[in-house]
Amino acid sequence: MTVFEHLEIAIDEPEGVNWIRLDRPDRRNALSSELVAELKDALGLAAADERVRVVALAANGPDFCAGADLLEIQASVEEGVMASLADAASLGELFLLVRKLEKPVVALVEGRALAGGCGLATSCDLVLAADSARFGYPEVKLGFVPAMVMAILRRNVGEKRAFELIASGDPIDAARALELGLVNRVWPDDEFESEAADYVAELASRSATAVALSKRLLYQTDGQSFEGAIGAGAEVNALARLTEDCQAGIRRFLER
Repeated sequence: MTVFEHLEIAIDEPEGVNWIRLDRPDRRNALSSELVAELKDALGLAAADERVRVVALAANGPDFCAGADLLEIQASVEEGVMASLADAASLGELFLLVRKLEKPVVALVEGRALAGGCGLATSCDLVLAADSARFGYPEVKLGFVPAMVMAILRRNVGEKRAFELIASGDPIDAARALELGLVNRVWPDDEFESEAADYVAELASRSATAVALSKRLLYQTDGQSFEGAIGAGAEVNALARLTEDCQAGIRRFLER
């Protein structure tokens, strides 16, 4: 059994929601190398667990995630460029793993999601936010660059809005994040926990195969030509028809 030091893990059954909570509240859930490694392990376990239909990524403490652990970044600089590269590459692997996981990953953001923490949230397939949540990429104010999250951010909000968020470094509130497309849903703070739990449970009730195929196709078509995307869609369309979930759904519809 895997033991996690910086995460709390629970699976709601029979819904199939795998709750992964960042648990470094004393460091505002900053992304240390250990936390990043544990997140990758937890997502790997979720991928292999047949009980899991949705992954809900949340956090303990007042903030979702303050970004990279600056103490570790400073230490990696002192160790040299290869240490910095390895540290950055590990975080990049986490973002890629979220996208490649066939099960939907939903970020539940309360408090601040900043820098790499904002990148972690927006790397997820869906983002739910409390009304008081704050999002931002303040790296430029430290002379740093939100390098890896740019690939995620420009896909979420477009180039001009992405550049404004990156170049200004100013945080935005949940309502503005919703307007820009960084966030899918916003609820009042006192309703957030119950509303978000209901949302992920409802998502988990959908056909697992249909959701997995939809997620794969959505990201597969990124960068493809229109003709290539239509072709990929035709292949998934044909494959979906053969799944047990689709066959059962068609029977239910025809028997009404």
